[in-house]
Amino acid sequence: MLHGVVIERIGTIQWGLMVTGFCISHIPALLSLRIPGYEQRNVFPIVFLVLIVQSGNILRHVYSRLFGKHQIAPQVSPNKTIEGFIGGIAASVTLGALLSWLTPFTIIEAIWVSLATSLMGFFGGLVLSAMNRDRGVKDWGANIEDGGMPDHIASVCFAKTVFSSVTALVVGLTLPVATTGKVIFWG
Repeated sequence: MLHGVVIERIGTIQWGLMVTGFCISHIPALLSLRIPGYEQRNVFPIVFLVLIVQSGNILRHVYSRLFGKHQIAPQVSPNKTIEGFIGGIAASVTLGALLSWLTPFTIIEAIWVSLATSLMGFFGGLVLSAMNRDRGVKDWGANIEDGGMPDHIASVCFAKTVFSSVTALVVGLTLPVATTGKVIFWG
């Protein structure tokens, strides 16, 4: 029995470090992307990322409340519905198209990046909800109706990984390559 408790605690610590340390600390790393013709404006893609993911979270909740009839993952998060999922994704993609001027993307690229980012944000929230259920916790906090602050940060953390990869591909950068212990960007 002690062995299972130790493994459970190690897993909890690992996920805590993953979300709070690794994922959050990599969001500012977007500032280091050297996008040709986009110098001095590298903060705008971070603003774009946060707006797309958080608007998706909020609007999924609103659409679920207003129109939700079919639960998407009842065992994990009973308040998330298929109608809310579709409405939130559609609203995020629309917002992404409208905010394409903030990014180095064309409108079509912004739509695809918003779609991928919003989907990943949803799955990030779902993963954290599953972890909450496993631990017997309803929400990480009570300061926001649709979960606590860590619930919303997790969505951004999960989406950031896809966002940075897709951004690098769309603007023609290759991802970091390890060569002789150095990380380099090829542009």
